[in-house]
Amino acid sequence: MARIENPARVLGLFDAVCIVIGAIIGVGIFFSPSKTAGVVTGSGEALAAWAVAGFIAMCGALTFAELGGRYNGNGAQYEILRDAYGPLPAFLYVFCNATAIQTGAIGVIATVCIDHVFAAAGRAQPPLSVTLPAACVLVVGLMAANILGVRWGSRIANATVAAKVLTLLAITGMALWHTGDPPEAPAPPRVTGGMVGILSALVFAFFAYGGWQHALWIAGEVKEPRRNLPRAIIIGVVCVVAVYLLANWAYLRLLGHAGVAASKTLAADAAGAVIGPTGGRIIAGAVALSAFGVLNAQLLAGPRLIYGMAVDGRFFPVFARLSPRFGTPVAAILLLGLLSILLLVLAGPSAVDLLGTGAVFIDGVFFGLTGLALILIRRASGAPDGYRVPLYPLVPLLFVLGELGLLTGAMLNPHTLKVSVIGVAWIFAAGVVYAVWFRRRMPPAEHQDP
Repeated sequence: MARIENPARVLGLFDAVCIVIGAIIGVGIFFSPSKTAGVVTGSGEALAAWAVAGFIAMCGALTFAELGGRYNGNGAQYEILRDAYGPLPAFLYVFCNATAIQTGAIGVIATVCIDHVFAAAGRAQPPLSVTLPAACVLVVGLMAANILGVRWGSRIANATVAAKVLTLLAITGMALWHTGDPPEAPAPPRVTGGMVGILSALVFAFFAYGGWQHALWIAGEVKEPRRNLPRAIIIGVVCVVAVYLLANWAYLRLLGHAGVAASKTLAADAAGAVIGPTGGRIIAGAVALSAFGVLNAQLLAGPRLIYGMAVDGRFFPVFARLSPRFGTPVAAILLLGLLSILLLVLAGPSAVDLLGTGAVFIDGVFFGLTGLALILIRRASGAPDGYRVPLYPLVPLLFVLGELGLLTGAMLNPHTLKVSVIGVAWIFAAGVVYAVWFRRRMPPAEHQDP
């Protein structure tokens, strides 16, 4: 079997930080606060849910940062799960990620991007016959950009991250400048209050926080990874938590709790409260750009996870090969992009959105397992020489407990309970695929140490 070469390390600290921020800030912050406000009784509880989710995210970032200092090949999260629990759980994560979590996210984000491009142009929402082909063309275009080299995908991430952060800070600035009271709106239906309400709201809030794990997926192309990966994860998540809390405060300041819960176009409504209808079009353009950026992040980092598993011999060898011309995992990029398009065309945006909501449950399961893996790996190999998570083992345990709280919240909410069943079923289906096909048939691939 041909030897598998390692990709070039061409991404610096700034590039890695932008990948982290770009993967986290997508479309969720423009919609999830409405869902969060809709399941709690007031603004204080809504902000508390985002603060708790931010605290969990920070515990996760500190934990993943140490793991990033230890594991610095592409698809590092796969290696972490494999070393902690064995090849089956690691395979389950990558398989579910490639067939449900990311494919669903790519399909939904692409359609959101197209819809908001039309809104920014002052046009009515296009019919499905227009949205679907346009979304597919968008996915193909970003696949091509990331096939041409990691630098292309990184440049897109760097450019769009600045626009995302500035948009959210602009909404915060409007809230600081605005002196009027928020408009009156009907009170949202109250599911419950107190801690139970906050746990239910966590499901929606944490959906917008996920993404820092992308730094682990593309670790094999980061310069000085033992130093830069921990820094990139921590810096990126700190920036996102701060911006998210400011944005949520601004939404509530401009629209009020009931107004946020009732809004279908939250960011546009918040801007419209200050600068009128023109603000809606401006924000629609910002949402489209944000969706474009996170779509690129999915196609930049996601294929590296598939590549890492294939290099380990747990997936077809073709996905462990790099393009001799571009140095990118072309087969893995094509697989993820084409599966996303196929799912979108066959199921439609509504069904894909339902699948994506169920996939949040899958993500929560494997996020918790990855956090717990640090404790298992430390027992086996001791503390590392470089970055170490502070207050060990309290911080990783708090992260794991936070993920358990997230899963509990999914069970408490009737809507997310139903779709979480889809996520559980998908994990079992992945286990069947592994047992029937990959366990005995995939020989280990030969590869060089990083």
